[in-house]
Amino acid sequence: MDVHTRKLRSFVAVAEELHFGRAAARLFVAQQALSKQIRELEREVGAELLRRTTRRVELTAAGEVFLDATRTALDALDAAADAARRARQGETGTLRLGFGVGAAVDLTAPLLRELADRHPDIDLEMREIGFDDPSAGLRDGSTDVAFVRLPITADVDCEVLFAEPLVLVVHRDHPFAGRPSVTAREAAAQPLIVGRTDDAAFERFWTLADHLDGEPATPPRRSSSHTEELELVAAGLVCFPTAASAAHYTPHALLRFVPIVDAEPSRLAVAWTASRRSALVDRFVVVARDVRDREREIVRAVERPFPDADGRAGAA
Repeated sequence: MDVHTRKLRSFVAVAEELHFGRAAARLFVAQQALSKQIRELEREVGAELLRRTTRRVELTAAGEVFLDATRTALDALDAAADAARRARQGETGTLRLGFGVGAAVDLTAPLLRELADRHPDIDLEMREIGFDDPSAGLRDGSTDVAFVRLPITADVDCEVLFAEPLVLVVHRDHPFAGRPSVTAREAAAQPLIVGRTDDAAFERFWTLADHLDGEPATPPRRSSSHTEELELVAAGLVCFPTAASAAHYTPHALLRFVPIVDAEPSRLAVAWTASRRSALVDRFVVVARDVRDREREIVRAVERPFPDADGRAGAA
């Protein structure tokens, strides 16, 4: 049986009103057309659903059963249509968020709270991605949107949330440990360690290769995690540039975080790919942008963690 939902809704209206005239007015149809729909429905069902007399309309026993089932079916259909509409508009669904070490620093918590408050029916899956993929899952499609550190070579669209100064992580006995700052060229000349990745732009940025003035760089050691980097620095074997927030998130008794005064800052962005852009992604980006613009004190603290009197990076 293939019954049009229009006939089902017509039947429900008549069953609730028990009057063809009132039901027709409620449905904005002619009474004659409504009577025809009910007759066709009864033929399709194979049972009399309404008993009509010149004075009244009443449900038959079959009609009572059919009314309950019809209401359930129509409610389910309406709920399915509403769910599909909300999913299309990005109000529901699963959003996979990729991130690396530190995520979005101090903006992470207010951003996630805001997303939950605005869109409680979005199921957010957070996926931490290692150094091997600076796109945080966007490149292979394992995430829908991500917090990334620019620059990366993956073809992504992005919204920059803040630009964070760099520090050089050194052992506490390193000659630079007691200095208020170092230059990018001085940092680049040290034995460095960098995340193990095939992203040339990402590696070039974090090894400060553009600050060597054409001098050949010493090949850096490779690491698979931030913890590995910290332990090798703690052993006095290497140094590495990182975002200044690392001093707050990963403090270590044997390490010092020395500001790099002339290095380009690390831009933290929320990013996505054009091919996987969706209403869910758009809603996340709007929330990220709004939280960034609202939480100005947090952004200012991230971008200027150790200002000195002349406004440049000072002692860590």
